[in-house]
Amino acid sequence: MSDSQSVYFIPHPSRWPIVGSIALFVSFVGAAVMLNGSEFGTFILGMGIAAVIFMFAGWFADVIGESLRGSYNSQVDVSFRWGMSWFIFSEVMFFAAFFGALYYARIYSVPWLGGDGHGFVTHEVLWPVFEAIWPLMTTPDATIPGMETAFTQIKEVIPAWGVPAVNTVILLSSGGTVTLAHWALKKNNRAGLCWWLFATVVLGFLFVGLQASEYIHAYHELGLKLSSGVYGSTFFMLTGFHGFHVTMGATMLTVILLRSMSGHFSEQRHFAFEGVAWYWHFVDVVWLGLFIFVYWM
Repeated sequence: MSDSQSVYFIPHPSRWPIVGSIALFVSFVGAAVMLNGSEFGTFILGMGIAAVIFMFAGWFADVIGESLRGSYNSQVDVSFRWGMSWFIFSEVMFFAAFFGALYYARIYSVPWLGGDGHGFVTHEVLWPVFEAIWPLMTTPDATIPGMETAFTQIKEVIPAWGVPAVNTVILLSSGGTVTLAHWALKKNNRAGLCWWLFATVVLGFLFVGLQASEYIHAYHELGLKLSSGVYGSTFFMLTGFHGFHVTMGATMLTVILLRSMSGHFSEQRHFAFEGVAWYWHFVDVVWLGLFIFVYWM
């Protein structure tokens, strides 16, 4: 084994973790101040987000520079693969918690409140006129004083075969284009790599744009909000966090596209591309679960 393969690369002390911590803290403070109605909240939040972007740009530049200088050997490559695998596993558990909350609400909580099974006593004592209907599209009980405004009225749910179905086709197509880009990279087809990656980025941001339009329609025309009971909260938590992940994935793919155009990857050494592709396939699979269990069923 050569010296370059037997010596594990240890980076120099970095300022980016503390910069990132401060940036996130400022962002959270700004968001909290903004939500409490202060006129300075938006400015503080903007400063925090700008600092987060600065941190990512600087940290990415350092890591890319180390890679181009040949600092990463096969041992580091294995560490990167394990690290990305555990990160995606943690994301799987993150979404599993929200899917579990949706399952518990639909299968247990709402039927129990309606008097089914073990919830007969609860129904009679706590909410005798509650009707177990999913999704909870109307105020569950407007006869109790104070309950009239406890839930936001929902006119109708978002149909699965509208924008969600189109977004499903878009996201599954993007999974195909990123795979084609990977095949092109392994064949040293630089033009094919860049064009298929560009198509993936466009499809990713198109998905985000359509979901944003869906949110606007749901909020203003359907009355679907976070305050719309358990259905509204689970809907926006699941689809919102997934939209955030798609945005981050599309941003990472944009970085990989720029690196591909600069000739940073070879047929044998391209884990940065593979790691982002793994992540993109993960958000594809999560969306399939969302489409089936949130929109369709």
